[in-house]
Amino acid sequence: MVVDQGLSDISNVLIYSAMLVYTIAFLEFSIDLAGRGKAPAKLEPVLAGAQARAEDPDLGLPDQPARSGRSRALGIAMSMTYLAFALHLAGVVARGLSVHRAPWGNMYEFSISGTLVVTAVFLVVVVQRPELRFLGTFIIGPVLLSLGLATAVFYTEAAQLVPALRSFWLVIHVSVAFIASALFTLGFSLTVIQLVQERREKIRASGQTLNRGRFMDALPTSAGLESSAYQLHAIAFPLWSFTLIAGAIWAEKAWSSYWSWDPKEVWTFVIWVVYAAYLHARATQGYQGRRAAYLAVAGFACLMFNYLGVNFLFVGFHGYAAVR
Repeated sequence: MVVDQGLSDISNVLIYSAMLVYTIAFLEFSIDLAGRGKAPAKLEPVLAGAQARAEDPDLGLPDQPARSGRSRALGIAMSMTYLAFALHLAGVVARGLSVHRAPWGNMYEFSISGTLVVTAVFLVVVVQRPELRFLGTFIIGPVLLSLGLATAVFYTEAAQLVPALRSFWLVIHVSVAFIASALFTLGFSLTVIQLVQERREKIRASGQTLNRGRFMDALPTSAGLESSAYQLHAIAFPLWSFTLIAGAIWAEKAWSSYWSWDPKEVWTFVIWVVYAAYLHARATQGYQGRRAAYLAVAGFACLMFNYLGVNFLFVGFHGYAAVR
């Protein structure tokens, strides 16, 4: 089929417009996050059992008015995120229509589509859990960075798929991988904040005073953050397992072999092993909290290496996904 260059150009304009709006959203999320430290905290996030009983056991949120949660900056940030998502979605759809296929044929298309799913999952999660809107800074920032990388480094002119990608398994395999990766991204953000929060709690419990990063006092405790991160990882892991299985089936269709030790296959399995170890450790007495969190961070590092490094450092069957 002939590529519609006009639609491809419209897609580019929409993606750049989405990046501009994402930038505004990121700044507003950051303003809201910084402003949380100015609100007087009624409860200190310590490890005391009395506080734990005053919190929601699933969320670890202090039972106190969330003044900053209703801040003007947060409202603007969420509105801008919805607008940016709409522009982003239109840009991805326009790219797909311009080539008459799912826009997942190269690193540029993977990046704009993958970041779209990350934003979508974030918006779905905060609809169900409004108290997690503080994650906007930690989600929209990486989305904006990834889009910048996509447009500046990964950009590829609209073109038809290579033969190996012309399969319905592309939609099945990649779409589930996108959702799993988005959930892993949210889980990683919560895990990093958990580790910072746990360190603050230990310092405060030792009697020392913390004068910096007071906005952290308005966020959930480390136990609550860890619980939320675990829930996201627990949902993402079966999806990643399906991604691994679907990829093997597709490989057999395309290359007549379920497993060829291709670098992309190997690292997809490595990611599965690390997250399996995390979930197992999380369920094992004595390996919860910080110990298990390090495994979650390692899993996300492997995920990012699979996304950014494998296509450029190794030669394999997935070489068509690199920048061309």
